[in-house]
Amino acid sequence: MFLEALGSAILGLALAWAAAYRLPDRLPARPLVLSTGVAGALFGAFITHSALSAGHFLLILLGATAVSAASVSLLLRPKARLRRSSATA
Repeated sequence: MFLEALGSAILGLALAWAAAYRLPDRLPARPLVLSTGVAGALFGAFITHSALSAGHFLLILLGATAVSAASVSLLLRPKARLRRSSATA
């Protein structure tokens, strides 16, 4: 159980770091993104471990990664659009 939690936290941190590195203009502050990734991964590992029980290490890590990605994706802001002035103005 400890290795599942540690592995999922590391995966969540890596996923959140990659998202913060690739999309810095569309995400809020980096500490919020990193903590959301880790918390989402730990919650995903908890849910997956509860559903599958022990002995499914890779599936638990897969569930942790999926919930972490979903949690970080909720922080995304829309792309900034250029405002166009109307032709009649």
